[in-house]
Amino acid sequence: MRAPLSTGMAPTPITPRSSLALRRIALFEGLSDERLDLLAQQCLWHSVEAGKPLLLRAEQQGDVFMLVSGRVRVTTYAANGRQVTFRDSEAGEHFGDIAAIDGGPRSADVVTLLPSVLASLDRAAFLSLLREEPLVAERVMQRLASLVRQLSERVIDLSTLGVQNRLHAELLRLARAAGVAHNQARLEPAPRHAALASQISTNREQVTRELNVLARSGVLQKDGKALRVADVARLEAMVSQVRGDAG
Repeated sequence: MRAPLSTGMAPTPITPRSSLALRRIALFEGLSDERLDLLAQQCLWHSVEAGKPLLLRAEQQGDVFMLVSGRVRVTTYAANGRQVTFRDSEAGEHFGDIAAIDGGPRSADVVTLLPSVLASLDRAAFLSLLREEPLVAERVMQRLASLVRQLSERVIDLSTLGVQNRLHAELLRLARAAGVAHNQARLEPAPRHAALASQISTNREQVTRELNVLARSGVLQKDGKALRVADVARLEAMVSQVRGDAG
C-alpha cells in the first residue's frame, strides 16, 4: 500500500472500502462489479476534516481523487495573497486528473470545505483504467472540455466585464446550478461574500456593496440562511446585455 500523501491528509488504510462507495462516483457509472472491486482495492481511502489541504499547486504528485462525501474547493493564491477560486466540487465528482494525464505539477490547490471522505488512485492505475475502459476515458475528455469552456468564459468575463457585471454573472451561474423554478432560485447556504470575491477576483467590500444594490432593486432577497434570487430573468437580461448576447 502506498504511503500517505504529504499534504496533511488522514488516510484510513486499515481495510479497503467496499466498491459500493465508488458507485457514488459519476466517472465510474456503469462499470462492472469486478472492475469496481478492483478499483476499491487499488485506492487509498482518506477521511479529512474541513479546512484541510488536499493538493498543493506546483506539487509533483499525480493521484486522482474521487470525492465520496463532503465538498472541496479548487483554488489558488496570487502573489499578493488574494485567493482566486476556480470551482467547488461536490460528492460524486473527481479531480486531479490533469496532473495524472500529462505528468506535470498540480495546477491549483484543493482544500476541504466540509468533512470529506475520498478515494485516491495513483497515476499508473488511472492511466491503465483509461486505456481499458473507453467509457471512462470519454467521460474524462468531456469533463476536461467542459472545464476549458468554463475557463474560457471566465477569462473573457475577467477581461471585459467590471466587478458589478462579474458578480451578476457569478450569481446567475449559482442560480442555474441550484435550479430555477418560477423565475426564482434558492442558494443555500447563502454564498459568503469573501467566497464570491475570490470567484470574481475582487474584494469582499465591493461584493457587499453590489449585493446590497441587488437587494434594494428586488433581484435578491434574504431567506433565513439562504439567499434567494427573486428575479432570475432580470439577472439573465443584465448579464446578456453586457456580454453582447441580447438581440
